[in-house]
Amino acid sequence: MTLEQLRIFVAVAEREHVTRAAEALNLTQSATSAAVAALEARYQTKLFDRVGRRIALTDAGRVFVSEARAVLARAHSAEVVLADLAGLKRGSLALAGSQTVANYWLPGIAHRFQARYPGITLALTIGNTETVAALVHDGTADLGFVEGEIDDPALAIERVAEDELLLVAAPGHAWTANPPASPRDLKAARWIFREPGSGTRSNFEAMLASLGVAPQSLDIALELPSNESVRAAVEADAGVAVMSRLVAEASLKAGALVAIDFALPKRSFFVLRHKERYVTRAANEFLALIAGEIA
Repeated sequence: MTLEQLRIFVAVAEREHVTRAAEALNLTQSATSAAVAALEARYQTKLFDRVGRRIALTDAGRVFVSEARAVLARAHSAEVVLADLAGLKRGSLALAGSQTVANYWLPGIAHRFQARYPGITLALTIGNTETVAALVHDGTADLGFVEGEIDDPALAIERVAEDELLLVAAPGHAWTANPPASPRDLKAARWIFREPGSGTRSNFEAMLASLGVAPQSLDIALELPSNESVRAAVEADAGVAVMSRLVAEASLKAGALVAIDFALPKRSFFVLRHKERYVTRAANEFLALIAGEIA
């Protein structure tokens, strides 16, 4: 069994498709299939069921994939330790970020980091807050950046920035002339929400609870999986929403959205790291860059 075979197996398992895994790994389909077949033959264990053109993990495959990920994570840890010995002249840094953070806040910081340390390769994975926490927990990401609260004792969490939330609507919405005067008035509108697991959603639901408003009492017209889809729906006057000023800024300037006069508490962006995993010099320098900018 080789690390390359494990890497291929995990890629196929995650995509449930040999061709897509091969494309992601920049391998031929035959080489990808051969690696999986070699594992199955060597250990006389069927890892996938072939269902039409798709494949699905067997019970043995589902058990093995978590072990394979753990081995790959340990190998990655060993690799970054060796790279650290070369200082910051070479190496890599795997980042994960929830959508608001990754799309609107991290890119500028990543650009400045790479200008300072061109030998460090940065990779960024984007998901919701729950996904990012899982990536850091599993060792797939060195650092995770989120805007939602995380309850995982294996992860260290530290505040790194502050974000402003806005209540926004399309031009012409009734609230642009007569904004809600009390929390109870929030029930008068149709709402666009992010999906469960989103930091923006969890922040807003916590705020509603503090105001004595049950989130389920609102008229939720749509639940959408990205900031951009929420913004587009609000611009189309499908409902109102709460979103980061970072997300809304361009639409506010263009007149496609209007910020409603309703006070919302600010929220924090947090960095996550695994308490028991080695923190590379690259990761420390990335955090130092952020700290220098907000000091």
